[in-house]
Amino acid sequence: MNESAGLRFRRLHRPQVITDELPEQRRKGSSTYSGKIFRVTLLSLGVLLLLPLLVIILILESPIKPEVFTLKEPPMMKGCWEPNLKLREAQRLFEDQLVGPESIANIGDVLFSGTADGKIVKLVGRRIHMVTRLGKLPCAGSREDEPNCGRPLGIRVGPNGTLFVADAYLGLFEVNPTTGEATRLVNGGQVVAGRKLSFINDVAVTQDGKKVYFTDSSSRWQRRDYMHLIMEATPDGRVLEYNTETKELTVVMEDMRFPNGIQLLPDEESVLVAETTMARIRRVHVAGLNKGGMDTFVDNLPGFPDNIRPSSTGGYWVAMSAVRPNPGFSMLDFLSQRPWIKKFIFKLFSQDILMKFVPRYSLVAELHDGGVCTRSFHDPNGLVAAYISEVHEHDGNLYLGSFRSPYIAKLDLSKV
Repeated sequence: MNESAGLRFRRLHRPQVITDELPEQRRKGSSTYSGKIFRVTLLSLGVLLLLPLLVIILILESPIKPEVFTLKEPPMMKGCWEPNLKLREAQRLFEDQLVGPESIANIGDVLFSGTADGKIVKLVGRRIHMVTRLGKLPCAGSREDEPNCGRPLGIRVGPNGTLFVADAYLGLFEVNPTTGEATRLVNGGQVVAGRKLSFINDVAVTQDGKKVYFTDSSSRWQRRDYMHLIMEATPDGRVLEYNTETKELTVVMEDMRFPNGIQLLPDEESVLVAETTMARIRRVHVAGLNKGGMDTFVDNLPGFPDNIRPSSTGGYWVAMSAVRPNPGFSMLDFLSQRPWIKKFIFKLFSQDILMKFVPRYSLVAELHDGGVCTRSFHDPNGLVAAYISEVHEHDGNLYLGSFRSPYIAKLDLSKV
């Protein structure tokens, strides 16, 4: 038998595997098996990579200890609260020349404010002049610099033409706007009635200058950790009174959740206090028959209130840099009942990253007695005026302060 004949014989008599599967089915079965192997391998690798991360997350202690609290369903954005674009008519002043002008006061046509790099400045025409610096250099406006450099927040003009300034870290000061001489009235960081003054925020002064009222937003968190305070939502804030004659410092109200802006009422027997976390404004009685008591001026605001300042019509301007949209979704409302999510979030993200997830929406409203809203101005997405902290009315204009933006915004009321 030659070689070619033998090859044909072997092919004809090769053993055959008998099966009911068609060739296509065999190929499909092989593909399915390979796919299963791939998926199992991929899943195993995923578990191996994620397991250490999950273990670390579980082991890490959250920096916050949030409490469960309840907010009412946000009011509908209609009527006085109907969204509009009126704040977009504002003009930016001193853009990129100052950062974080939280609060604004005026003596004549000269405006005064504090900045993120620790200065008290006066704004004359188009020029910025430094009045004084309360803290110590370096002052780059960074988180690390704040405690030593200082962070001027609330600012008011006293009866003698001096400025009363609340510095978040350094304390309460009286500043001569001409010479820049600064007198410290209250030391920041001191312990009062068993709690530390950790976050001095806003200030109000009586007409005779004998009493100064200010908010201490937290005895646990400093201003540079304000998101921790908002998310933790513990009632460790207070309202205090300083007597400029006797030098006595007393607590007039405690156990508030992020007391922020403060405004004396005309009779000077009570102050309005923005309780930011609770989206409401409280009336704290500081004199008279109701001294030591507290009631609600307005509840369930559509945003989180910051500073409160008088309006020319006898009402009060309230600034809100974040809203509780209805219809819509409010993240802070959602998280108020879920402290475990808050803990988890703060294990993973820094304050700066979290701020990027907070929708920007600027809202200012004028409220009258009984907390009745008479008008509101909006800037959805904060395109022109962002992170508004205060509304200061002067000579037919609203000057909008900001805890973060590099400008002051000015809105001509005659145009809206």
